[in-house]
Amino acid sequence: MSPMRETFLATTERIIDADPDVAVVLADISAAQLAGAARRHPDRVINVGIREQLLVSAGAGLALAGLRPIVHTFPSFLVERAFEQIKLDFSHQEVGGVLVSWGASYDMSTAGRTHQAPGDVALIDSLPGWTVHVPGHPAEAERLLLESIPGDGRVYLRLSAQENASPQLGVGFTRLRSGSSGVVVAVGPVLDRVLRATAGLDVTVLYASTIRPFDGAGLRAAVLSASASVVLVEPYLAGTSAFWVAEALSDVPHRLRSLGVRRDVEIRSYGGIADHDLAHGLDAGSLGLSIRDFLGE
Repeated sequence: MSPMRETFLATTERIIDADPDVAVVLADISAAQLAGAARRHPDRVINVGIREQLLVSAGAGLALAGLRPIVHTFPSFLVERAFEQIKLDFSHQEVGGVLVSWGASYDMSTAGRTHQAPGDVALIDSLPGWTVHVPGHPAEAERLLLESIPGDGRVYLRLSAQENASPQLGVGFTRLRSGSSGVVVAVGPVLDRVLRATAGLDVTVLYASTIRPFDGAGLRAAVLSASASVVLVEPYLAGTSAFWVAEALSDVPHRLRSLGVRRDVEIRSYGGIADHDLAHGLDAGSLGLSIRDFLGE
């Protein structure tokens, strides 16, 4: 089990033990790891089985009853399969909850297309009022989960098997490098690859683990102090945040290159995560070539 997923489960168990207003809804995934919490709190740790639409609807029902639900399974089942329930039961009814996925775009690459969901953030992004966290390190995942529990907001927390070597615990965009030739935005677990890809380049590197709301002011400040050439590197569908870049820079002439999971083709080959990174141009070498080509380096 990945460190980020282990951190999420351990933190969730602590939350359940400490806060009687929090409930967890599962669809078999991670039920074994939370079996102890389920024995201690059988009314607040609920496993609906492999019924993902019910998973989401049950979470919304708990929210209507006054509880703060954590709803968890793989992203292809949580977001894609149950999107209608997210749209109607959470968004349309204006109730809050914390949807937590693990598996990201192709973390379970050898399980095939059924377990891949590079479009999950784009789907959530079609609904107003959602906060979207994409942590790049277990410590970030723990902090973002704990910060998501108070209140009644709608939160999507996207966990991954891929992670960076060190956490970045800032709010909004964190500037890790400053340069004058362009601004490179790295989201979540692609940061280390972006840092390797931009080594030796005169660019500003921004990092975010929270991508919605989008820190338009942070991007704008970086562009105005550097260059209006922006490279957006996201670990899901390429260009998912392009609209928000355009909004932030609506009065600033700029160029944008969006890098992420490819839109032009479905990768049907089996292989590990690194093989899929290479196929989508998200390995450090491919990112370096794309960024240098765009910036004319």
